[in-house]
Amino acid sequence: MDIIKNEFLTNGYTKIDQLFDSTEVESLLVIYTSLLNDKKRTAHLRSDLAGLQNTDKTIERITQVMRPSLVEPKILNHIAYKKALDCAKKLLGDDMELDFDMLINKAPYTNTPTPWHQDAAYWINLPDKRAVSCWIALDNVYENNGCMWFLPVKDQQILEHTNLPNEGALYCDADTTNAMPVPLPIGGCTFHDGFTLHYSRGNTTNSQRRALIFNFRPKEMIKLERNQGIDHTGVRKQRS
Repeated sequence: MDIIKNEFLTNGYTKIDQLFDSTEVESLLVIYTSLLNDKKRTAHLRSDLAGLQNTDKTIERITQVMRPSLVEPKILNHIAYKKALDCAKKLLGDDMELDFDMLINKAPYTNTPTPWHQDAAYWINLPDKRAVSCWIALDNVYENNGCMWFLPVKDQQILEHTNLPNEGALYCDADTTNAMPVPLPIGGCTFHDGFTLHYSRGNTTNSQRRALIFNFRPKEMIKLERNQGIDHTGVRKQRS
């Protein structure tokens, strides 16, 4: 874990090839698939991060469901939540807690990239900047179906971001020449901080690209967010 922590603190991201095994993935996918298919119960937490320009299409290209554990609390009992929190505490301190969870799916043959962005561009300004997102692969992920790419940003600066047309995700322009793709097996994950630029290509394959994402930050900062009315139940709060 020391090597992983040093890599995270130096580069703003790191990876773990196997956070949990395939059997545990299967049990998680039962809940995940149910939420993904249940547009009625998730309607108030759901969005297509690709934007609304193709409203004639019935297929969501990049489906995001914010805080799925509010709809299906039993997902919180899955070992993924405990293991990811344990890692977050080792990376940034024992006061780290789960701020929010979300699921993001890239549908087959949709070929819609998630543009370069920083998660911190979506968040309110907090006095304690510590935050880490855990991105868990529920399918084998590689460049053609949308694995994560990362590019560190120095000095914890937030670059200028712009909305994609028709209420799509945020994006920013940056020199990404030195960006690195991070393919993962099922059950593997990445951890990145809020200032690290990241991106994923569109899914050009015949299968889904399913991911479960957690965000962790200090307990006192979560309280501060909630006191300001930020509970991450609004759509388009995060994307990868």
